Amino acid sequence: MKSQARIQAARFSLVVAAIAVITAIDLRLHVNVTTVALTLLIAVLLASAYWGLRYALVLALGAAAAFNFYFLPPVGSFRILYPQDWVAFVAFLTTALVASNLAERARRDADAAKHRRREAEQLYELSQRFLASENELELLNALPLYVKQIFSVRDVCMVVADHPSLYRSSPSAAVDESLLRLTLLRGEPAVQNGTAYIPLRLSVRTAGALAVSGYDLSREALDAIGSLAGLALERARALEALRKNQVTQENQRLQSALLDSVTHELQTPLTTIKHNVTTLLNGAAVDDQGKRALLTGIDEQTDRLNRMVDEAAEMSQLDSGNFKLDLRPHCIQEALQPALQDAKAAIDNHPIEIVVPPDLPLVRIDLARMREVLMHLLDNAGKYSAPGTPIKITAEVKSDFLVISVADRGVGIDSFEQTLIFDKFYRGGRERYTSPGAGMGLPIAKVIIAAHGGSIAVVSQLGSGSVFSLSIPIYVNPGASPKHQVNFPANTATGKDYNLAER
Repeated sequence: MKSQARIQAARFSLVVAAIAVITAIDLRLHVNVTTVALTLLIAVLLASAYWGLRYALVLALGAAAAFNFYFLPPVGSFRILYPQDWVAFVAFLTTALVASNLAERARRDADAAKHRRREAEQLYELSQRFLASENELELLNALPLYVKQIFSVRDVCMVVADHPSLYRSSPSAAVDESLLRLTLLRGEPAVQNGTAYIPLRLSVRTAGALAVSGYDLSREALDAIGSLAGLALERARALEALRKNQVTQENQRLQSALLDSVTHELQTPLTTIKHNVTTLLNGAAVDDQGKRALLTGIDEQTDRLNRMVDEAAEMSQLDSGNFKLDLRPHCIQEALQPALQDAKAAIDNHPIEIVVPPDLPLVRIDLARMREVLMHLLDNAGKYSAPGTPIKITAEVKSDFLVISVADRGVGIDSFEQTLIFDKFYRGGRERYTSPGAGMGLPIAKVIIAAHGGSIAVVSQLGSGSVFSLSIPIYVNPGASPKHQVNFPANTATGKDYNLAER
């Protein structure tokens, strides 16, 4: 307050000094009356434009007095002798007063325009903050603080319909809570003790109320804050409802996919088992070899059912995170060789090419889990490519990762399905009823690889096959040898010798 008074006193002093300086200069230079009047008029306009009307009025009256006393005859007196001098004096005084008033009005309009522009920029920033919040509870807690920070007000409090809590910009923020809740009920703005109470309107409905104290905002800006806050709350609620709906639809889709997959997968083995058992029970004339074939079929289909149950149980365990990895340094060949044996049934009719250098660095893996991942990839490559087409397995070091790839010459996967094949129970439309499986292998592989700190990806083109790649972090141990060599023996289970090539 004292600072403001000192500024006003200094400005009035400068006004008086300006009159004295201009008068002294004009007397010194012996300029004519017109020049004196215009010089003083410029000073009046400048004071009005930069400082305001009251300073300009003081300057105008003081300049008129100096103009009369020093430049209109008789000089040295406030009397005016000639009519033309009266006209000049009145014209100068009128021009000074009108011009200062116009300059003050222009200054006020410019200040108002700047204020409106600043409010518009602040409202835009507030809307951007609101758009970044998609959770209703998070927005309720942050909204008062957003308003306080952006508009530089003292305190902000908010109540929302269907929420009993009072949300504050700070723990010390205090407003008339009863008036705030009354604003929520009535939906009408109010101002009391320097605090504005704004309803958060949504069309004809009031979603809440906001109390803002210590503000320097227009009524329009306050109404806009209320509208933006109401829209932001409604948007957050709509997004949460949409997410819940999407989750419900996803659950229904998964349930439908699971039912579809289970129905298809159970039908084939159960039909086979039922047929074979019925044949045996009916006492049909079947020789020993035929009986053995029927019993072998029952055994294989029972294993298939067991495998489906095991995969479902494993996926449930992986989803819950209730599993541990036995991570130890291994070379990737230690997992690849058993995986080839596990996938024997699927890859038996395919020539296998293995390009795995013997001096690859170690990786820290759970050997059993990694063997399972590789088995799933090899099993898919065999099932989804025509008999006789080659399957190629490669391994190489890229940056700090060991990348293992399994490439086939199958039907390929279109770009849309590439984003879905790692989802549980998803199987391509063309393979759903032609290839065995429940769509669990790739989701299981993805979770296991992620638990190892790696990633799995696919590159595919319709009609040209697919390449599945695993990236696993390289194990670094300064005290151990970085290379570990394991050669592949002959695969006696399939009768093939896997070709181990070096690049």
